[in-house]
Amino acid sequence: MNKNKDAIANVLARRVWDSRGRPTIEVEVHLAGGASGRAIAPAGASKGSGEAVDLRDGGPRFGGLDVTRAVAGVNDEIARILRGFNPHNQSQIDGALTALDGTPDRSRLGANAIVATSMAVAHAAAASRGMPLWQSLRAAPGAQLPLPEIQIFGGGAHAGRRVDIQDFMVIAVGATEYAQALEWTAEVYRAGGELLSESGRLSGVADEGGYWPAFDSNEQGLEMLLRAIERAGFVPGDEVAIALDVAASQFGRGGHYRLRRDGRELDSDGMCELLLNWLRRFPIVSIEDPLAEDDAASFAGFTAAIGSTVQVVGDDFLVTNAGRIDTAARDGACNAALIKPNQAGTLSEAEAALTAARSAGWGAIVSARSGESEDTTIVHLAVGWGVPQLKVGSISRSERTAKWNEALRMAETIGGKLPPRSSFPWGSKPRSNPR
Repeated sequence: MNKNKDAIANVLARRVWDSRGRPTIEVEVHLAGGASGRAIAPAGASKGSGEAVDLRDGGPRFGGLDVTRAVAGVNDEIARILRGFNPHNQSQIDGALTALDGTPDRSRLGANAIVATSMAVAHAAAASRGMPLWQSLRAAPGAQLPLPEIQIFGGGAHAGRRVDIQDFMVIAVGATEYAQALEWTAEVYRAGGELLSESGRLSGVADEGGYWPAFDSNEQGLEMLLRAIERAGFVPGDEVAIALDVAASQFGRGGHYRLRRDGRELDSDGMCELLLNWLRRFPIVSIEDPLAEDDAASFAGFTAAIGSTVQVVGDDFLVTNAGRIDTAARDGACNAALIKPNQAGTLSEAEAALTAARSAGWGAIVSARSGESEDTTIVHLAVGWGVPQLKVGSISRSERTAKWNEALRMAETIGGKLPPRSSFPWGSKPRSNPR
């Protein structure tokens, strides 16, 4: 262990609050030379069964979601074991954290405590070098900003299950600059709000900042989103395209999918056909978790059926796990992975999942969770690791805009260029609205 000024001198945790008004944990890591780093653990509502597990207190306070035990674990066990460690050896520290926890799902100390500590260590290491985290992580020159994937309408677990589909999102596929992508999306967001208000379907704002809609069917969400793109003055599929997070594990199990908003139940083949029909009729370029996490064969069949021009993203299906990504790649399921550090438990495990996705020739998206804070670590990870896409929710609510705005500041240093369109499955050929 390192005894110099960069050695970890102290680790401190406190209870703070997330965007749902629920307790979460913030960790500070202080180095002997005075540098420090800080990070806050996010929390998901829609979770895969294989995710690392947060430690919550249970009992009556805050619906059992308090984190005093997780805070105590950082201030006691984690602080003691990490004192003297070199913060520049992230994998060693993350290994020590997982060994200390001793469970396969991080449930003893809590994934919330461990991931906040892991991220805070990375920030402290960067601060000791006098640079931001993204620059400290960057393995090679030529950093660029990620293409935003932004929610316009929320559903599923993020909006009281008013519709079954969890996220109706847009991607500014025709934008060449990061700021331009945000501008275009803000116009679509504004247009979507106008359309909902005019039709009497605006019910508020969902967990991730997208509008909470009162749609009569799931497909109505796609129709309204297409109208919003057009009202904002963009060509659907050419300039602005649609992305969906189906989050099918929330309403599907054992090959049966119950779409409550549509009043019907489908088998795996029927669910695939529904989505393929939407692909034929709407300019959709990305679909996340189209099938449930226990429906791997159908996942593979769906990926094969749509070819390579649409991004099929695994989230609950993969849970930022390198082994699961390797298996899915071997089976032909998915062609992109969502990367969520708190799903994995540590930054090192999240990076291992990213490496596995790249080894498979897949795309990747660094993603926030529905319960967020002002923490901007994931933006730094996306830029520092060279991940071409970023998903943090909508373009409203400060826990979301904190992240989009952080990337705007980065653009002043590295330039605002986005990855070329040829970098993505939808390629360089416009996929205009087929209507």
